[in-house]
Amino acid sequence: MTLDPPFRILAVCTGNICRSPMVERLLQGAFDCTAPGEFEISSAGTAARVGSPIDAQVAGLVRVFDGNPEGFRARQLEESILQDQDLVLTLTREHRKRVVEMAPSLLRKTFTLREFARLVTTLEGDSSLDGPHRWRAILPMVVRARTVHPSNPLQDDVVDPFRRPETVYQQMARELVPAVKTLAHWEHNYR
Repeated sequence: MTLDPPFRILAVCTGNICRSPMVERLLQGAFDCTAPGEFEISSAGTAARVGSPIDAQVAGLVRVFDGNPEGFRARQLEESILQDQDLVLTLTREHRKRVVEMAPSLLRKTFTLREFARLVTTLEGDSSLDGPHRWRAILPMVVRARTVHPSNPLQDDVVDPFRRPETVYQQMARELVPAVKTLAHWEHNYR
């Protein structure tokens, strides 16, 4: 455990009951295994169902992937929540746009989850990223990588499963979980 303040990551989706809480709970669990106390993962929604727990089907998926959905309550994205965030991971390009509109200073710290996971993999093997401040160090590198390796917009968004068939929940998991695992794997490899 480090004495530095934790690296704060905010996940953002629409209702804050499906995608972003799943990212929050899976990332926090994974990071707590390799770096207890070094990360603080939270989430919010652009049109949150304030006070609601994680959607029941998503809670089941969180458990399947070894996360803990208990005690979660949705909250509305506000400028005050965006303050002091080190990284904002949105679930769609539209969410990314909303975050940057609310807090333009976060332009270089805001990515879609899938975009960020793809760009982080371009940095693998860079020994300058070893050490306790690697997450703060990678942000400028990922911003540069975004210009060198532009993404296909079709690969950035994670589908919203809310009130949709089970197949859409499974699609969401197929789009979201590999990106979370990439970030967890990256953290583990650079410890």
